[in-house]
Amino acid sequence: MESKLSEKNKDFFIRVHEIARLIPEGRVTNYGAIAKVLGSGKSSRMVGWAMNAAHALNDVPAHRVVNRIGLLTGAAHFSTPTQMQELLEKEGIAVKDNQIVNFDSHFWDPSKELEFE
Repeated sequence: MESKLSEKNKDFFIRVHEIARLIPEGRVTNYGAIAKVLGSGKSSRMVGWAMNAAHALNDVPAHRVVNRIGLLTGAAHFSTPTQMQELLEKEGIAVKDNQIVNFDSHFWDPSKELEFE
């Protein structure tokens, strides 16, 4: 049987992908920050699922979304085990032991950076 997302979940995924597309090169955000800015502060896990679904889309920089302390928890969902780190390093973000070095200096908070109508 084919698994299908509800329309509500599809809309949420689309909104997550829209936010992820806005993360500037060389910056990262986390699942919780995206959930919070979308008004679903307790939906970090759902943001993670949306980012997993983003791998089928070429225009969503999923490598720029990490966990709350800068761990590359989504790395297992990339083509190779090191691809997420390689993409971040190509943007000037140092990674050591699967965690972003100086995470706070690279953190992009969508609730502070974006204007909502």
